[in-house]
Amino acid sequence: MAQRGSAFAENQLGIVSMLAIGPDYDLKKAFAWFQRAASHGYAPAQVNLAVMYSNRWGTPVNYGAALKWLRAAADQHFARAYYNLGILYFQGKGVNRDYEEAFRWFLKGAEAGDSSAQTNLGYFYDQGLGCQRNLEKAVELYRKAAEAGNPLGQSNLADLYLRGEGLPQDDAAAFAWFNRAAAQGQTTAQIKLGYMYANGRGTRTAPDIAYSWILAARMSGDIRGEELLRSLETVLSQKQIHDAQQSASSIRHAESAGAAASLVQ
Repeated sequence: MAQRGSAFAENQLGIVSMLAIGPDYDLKKAFAWFQRAASHGYAPAQVNLAVMYSNRWGTPVNYGAALKWLRAAADQHFARAYYNLGILYFQGKGVNRDYEEAFRWFLKGAEAGDSSAQTNLGYFYDQGLGCQRNLEKAVELYRKAAEAGNPLGQSNLADLYLRGEGLPQDDAAAFAWFNRAAAQGQTTAQIKLGYMYANGRGTRTAPDIAYSWILAARMSGDIRGEELLRSLETVLSQKQIHDAQQSASSIRHAESAGAAASLVQ
């Protein structure tokens, strides 16, 4: 179908080529398939091509090209394009950093039902970026994204519960949402979940489980829990540390098996 010019099939082959779980992993091949599908006007492929340009996947970084393809997809009212345009303006990549413009794109994406846009819009309300700070709106948007399964939305909602900002402080609710986000590989949530197990907040005190979650985050490159990790090592036996390391490896394996590139079909 792709060889006959089906944009959907071309995009699917691009996604398959991006998945580092088989012998066909090939970033340049993925880029070529997305390029073909994007040139046929297929909005998901236009977004995927922009993501490739933005992340130096199979091609040199080119934010101008990313912006061009995202605008083409946005012109077709494709929600994921709104979110990615918001990211470019938020980070100032290929454009001048502009929180108000980022807010505008995240709002469009959130209204179109994109959970990542909802999470980022919630963050803007949470921090007062490009808008007046409004914790009630932040909670509403985080919750909407969290209930849709967005791990960052879940982690951010959990953090508000933990701090008691915008809603009543609730360790049990914080633990539950951190747990859901951590299971999806969200490293901030994994570290916070480890903190809750280490201190018995919202759950029983379990330093070995705390160690597993924080170590899993470190294996993913997030070292923010390093100090707590070292502290836990002083209260765990060598066997507990060994078992926790095995558990952390299992967590990482499960994440890798279920993970796909942040692309759209």
